Amino acid sequence: MSTRIPGAAAAMRKAPRQARSRAMVDAIVEAGARVLDARGWAGFTTNEVAGVAGVSIGSLYQYFPDKTALVDAIRRRHFDAVLAALRPAAAGQAGLEGLVDGMIAIHRDYPALHRVLLDLPNPYAGEAAHRAFQDEYLRLYGVIVARHRGPDDADSVAAHLLSSAIEGVIHNAARRGLLAAPGLRRELLGLVCAYLSAEAIPAGRSATA
Repeated sequence: MSTRIPGAAAAMRKAPRQARSRAMVDAIVEAGARVLDARGWAGFTTNEVAGVAGVSIGSLYQYFPDKTALVDAIRRRHFDAVLAALRPAAAGQAGLEGLVDGMIAIHRDYPALHRVLLDLPNPYAGEAAHRAFQDEYLRLYGVIVARHRGPDDADSVAAHLLSSAIEGVIHNAARRGLLAAPGLRRELLGLVCAYLSAEAIPAGRSATA
């Protein structure tokens, strides 16, 4: 199954069809992520992105009408990367170590990028793309919970809690520049394992009952 969010080319002038043009668009999006992470929205220009990507500004505008369209592509690529990290754990092809490693790796290269993306509005059908991402994101987390706790304890609340715990630790570590800190991976993995191995409390019963 594809990990891509539907409508990924919504903000582009046209979709690349040949291998060469797809490689160029990938290079432009990668360069855009690098510039946005380093300079933020205030310092983000299409001229600098084109220079970092090693393409002409005309080639960039051939696919992206403006820098907001380019940010839309960067955001969608981040969504795709997150889902790609979740799918192996949901399918049983990777353990919890793979899940934690994958989520850390997504944010490690460009730690400031996610914060910038959250702060920026997106007029290019971003709301629909974000809903599609969230639906699949929480579905996959629900599958991961069911795989480790059993289907009876895999509800939407458990999926929300697990995803929020991982997100919270990683995003906060990214903001503070701590993603490479010794012990972060070990402690986050311990948190995830402890949550998934804990016996669920029956509905209507308190933890101290």
